[in-house]
Amino acid sequence: MRQFLSILFTSLIVFSCKNDSKKLSDKTLSKPNIILFLVDDMGWQDTSVPFWNKKTSLNQKYVTPNMERLANQGVKFTQAYATPVCTPTRVSLMSGMNAARHRVTSWTLRRDTDMVKPPKGLKLPKWNLNGAQPTDGINQSVHITPLPQILKDNGYLTIHAGKAHFGAIGTPGADPTNLGFEINIAGHAAGAPGSYYGANNFENSKRKETIWNVPGLEKYHGQDIFLTEAITKEAIFAMDVAINKEAPFYLYMAHYAVHTPIQGDSRFEQKYVDKGFDPKEAKYASMVEGMDKSLGDLMDYLDKKGIADNTIILFMSDNGGLSAYGRGGKKHTHNKPLSSGKGSVHEGGIREPMLVKWPGITKPNSSTDRKVIIEDFFPSILEFAGISSYKTIQQVDGKSFIPILKGKKINDSERALFWHFPNNWGKNGPGIGASSVIRKGDWKLIYYHINERFELFNIKNDISEMTNLASTEKLKVTSLAAELGNYLRSVDAQMPTNTNTGKLVPWPDSQK
Repeated sequence: MRQFLSILFTSLIVFSCKNDSKKLSDKTLSKPNIILFLVDDMGWQDTSVPFWNKKTSLNQKYVTPNMERLANQGVKFTQAYATPVCTPTRVSLMSGMNAARHRVTSWTLRRDTDMVKPPKGLKLPKWNLNGAQPTDGINQSVHITPLPQILKDNGYLTIHAGKAHFGAIGTPGADPTNLGFEINIAGHAAGAPGSYYGANNFENSKRKETIWNVPGLEKYHGQDIFLTEAITKEAIFAMDVAINKEAPFYLYMAHYAVHTPIQGDSRFEQKYVDKGFDPKEAKYASMVEGMDKSLGDLMDYLDKKGIADNTIILFMSDNGGLSAYGRGGKKHTHNKPLSSGKGSVHEGGIREPMLVKWPGITKPNSSTDRKVIIEDFFPSILEFAGISSYKTIQQVDGKSFIPILKGKKINDSERALFWHFPNNWGKNGPGIGASSVIRKGDWKLIYYHINERFELFNIKNDISEMTNLASTEKLKVTSLAAELGNYLRSVDAQMPTNTNTGKLVPWPDSQK
């Protein structure tokens, strides 16, 4: 942090002597700036931007004018996917690997510690609970060549702002600067803030443990400022550093919002109260709007500096919206028409709001139903940066979505997407539990480890996953189970052990 403040102080002195309309050199313009705006726990429906074929009551509930602004300037992905919980998604993003391969299959925090007890009837495999690491010297972790390290090695000033949650406490991966970020703002091992309030020093004073305290934002302690706003301000200062260095930047704007604790953003909360929202939902909606304001502030900054036309913006969420607990109203309904929410492999837990603006390339106010998954961001971002000759320790599973952005006709009906969660999130609900999943074309097959049961849905016809076709479409179950089983074996995926039999849960295509 001291190093960052020193760089920042020096750069701001230089910056103060320069005009805001300063035009950048040809050297800077040779590579695009890239902003990945990742929201935590934001559901597919937590926005006024409709990602379905029509606007819903939830789209009318939330106020996100800057997401609308970005959608009007770029392309909307209606079938973009992540994993059901946070750390697996973030490791897939940083590595380009599917979770079945990298084995960070649940959320991480304390070193060598499984943060959730095994579910009744299953013994969890020895998964990579210490997260992603830039070295192979950490047990139960995955050694990767991180995305920001490759960008840094190719001339980018790499900025981390907000939630990290890549590696467990006490491991190198807990510190974003060990993963290729030159500047780290507020990122550490924890996946949630102690508090969103600067007046509370972003800490939960009721807890004796300090691991949830947000680091590096001491200048805002005691102030009436929301965490989302403080991180945004610091991210803008960091972009100034890049501009003054005349270097292209990669900003990973990874907000803690809208993760728990659900705390109202005073700038927006009252209007939702006045509309008669459930008190908890009023707080949640205010957090969504505060996140949206951050997006607008960044877009305004790019316009002010004259670099909007040379900056690519990607918007994504790390998993589905919270619905199994901690919300107002009925459980598992907060992402309708999608079923369930965070922690679930039903659509509500894995389908995300995704937007991309690539000036001069993406067609404004356009939409695509081509399917993409979180590991696809790794090769896509490197292709944005014009980096083709790079080597990674890990095998990259992601596929670039650049052809989709360029409007090329892509037939993705033959590409299968995979999810693998031989773990326990700790809550109950539709699609929640240890499972393996394949999505191919319109079909989605879920294999539950606890009872070796299948669910089969035609997502095109049944987006709410109401009708399980496993008993009537047996040939489809057989073919998809075979492809899923072959994939899991090919990446040496882990399976839990059935505590009643003492044997590993069989592969999905090993059923009698």
